[in-house]
Amino acid sequence: MPESLTPELIELRDRTQALVDELKALEADLPEDINAPIPSDAAARARELSQSAGLFGMTQPAEFGGTNAGPLELTVARETVAAGNLRLGRSVFGPGPGVLRTAEGYTRERFLEPVLRGDKQGSFAFTEPGDALRPTWAVRDGEDLLVTGRKAYVSGGATADFYSALINVEDGDAGPGGTAMLVIEAGTPGVSIDDSFVSMDGGGHVSMSFHEARVPVANVIGAIGEGMPRALGNINDMRLGVAAECAGLSVWTANYITEHLKAPHRSGTPLGEREGVRLRYADMRVETYAARSMLYRSARLRETGDDAINEIAATKMFAAEAVGRHVDTAIQLAGGQALIVGHPLEQLYRRVRALRLGEGASDLLRINIARGVFEFDAGRL
Repeated sequence: MPESLTPELIELRDRTQALVDELKALEADLPEDINAPIPSDAAARARELSQSAGLFGMTQPAEFGGTNAGPLELTVARETVAAGNLRLGRSVFGPGPGVLRTAEGYTRERFLEPVLRGDKQGSFAFTEPGDALRPTWAVRDGEDLLVTGRKAYVSGGATADFYSALINVEDGDAGPGGTAMLVIEAGTPGVSIDDSFVSMDGGGHVSMSFHEARVPVANVIGAIGEGMPRALGNINDMRLGVAAECAGLSVWTANYITEHLKAPHRSGTPLGEREGVRLRYADMRVETYAARSMLYRSARLRETGDDAINEIAATKMFAAEAVGRHVDTAIQLAGGQALIVGHPLEQLYRRVRALRLGEGASDLLRINIARGVFEFDAGRL
C-alpha cells in the first residue's frame, strides 16, 4: 500500500513532492492558455530541476548515467508527479530505453545510445488498423527483411527518427519465422506516413504503411521469435506507468473538488454539506483508494520479477476508468465554469479520456484478463 513504504521510498516521495512544488512555481510564468505549447526554455529549466532532484535519470540504465529505478520507485515518483497535475510534468523523466533495453552491438550504438543522449527519438509501432487483413509481415531476402503492412496510432511518429515495429517474419529456407521487434528508420524506401493527426488530449500520432521496405536483419532486437514477449514486456511497464498517472490524477481531482465543496456557495451553505453531493464525492474517494491500492500491489509484484500481466492490465483498466469518472463527477459538481476552455478540469477531462485507450483499450484488457485465466491459468485476486 502507499503507506507501507521503506524509508528510502518515503524520501523519494518527499523529494519528488519538493520538485513538484518548484515546478508549480515555474508554471506561474507560463502562458495562460494551458493548451499552448510549453516554451522550450521552461521545459529545459524543468529538466534541470529534475536532474538536480535525481529524478530525470530514473528511467535510464545506470551505464548511461541513470539510476535504472525499479517499478516501485518509478510508481512512487510518477504518481507523485501526476498528483501535481503539472503542465511541465512530461519534462520530469528522461527518455527510457523501451524495447531497446537489451539492444547490443549495432542496434545499441545506432539507436539506443542516441535515444538516451536525447539525440534521436523513437516511436513504438504496435497497433494494427482495424481493417488490416493480416498483421505486418516480412520475408527474408539475403541479409535483409522485406516488410509489408500497416500500423495505426503510432504516437510521436511524425517526428520520430525510427520506429520499433512488431512484425511477423514468415518461415523460409533461410530460417524459421515468428514475431520480431524490428527497428525501421524513418525515410527508409517503402515506408510512408499515410496520415498525421492530433488526438483530443493533444497527443500527436500517425498511421503508416510499409511496402516491401528493406531493413537489415541486424535491426532485429534480440532474435526472431521473441517479438511478442518483448513487446508485451514493454507494454507491461508502460501500462504500470499509465496506472500511476491515473491514480495521481485521481488524487489531484479529489483534492481540487474537496476545496470547491468546502468553499462558500451562493445558496448560503457549502455544497459539501448536501447529502447528495457527499454521496457522489464519497464514491470518488473510495475508488481513488482502491486504484492506489491496486497500483502499489501490482508495482510490488513487478518489483519481484513477476511479469504480473493480468494484475497490471487490471490496474491500468480500473485506474483509467476511475479517473475518467472522477473528473466527470468533479465537473458536474463544479458546474458550468468547469466547461470553459482553459479551466483545469476542462483540460484534464480531455487528457484522461485518452488514457482509457492508450496502452490497451479497456474492453481489450478485460478480454485479455479473462483469457489469461481460462487459457494460461494466470492472474491472482
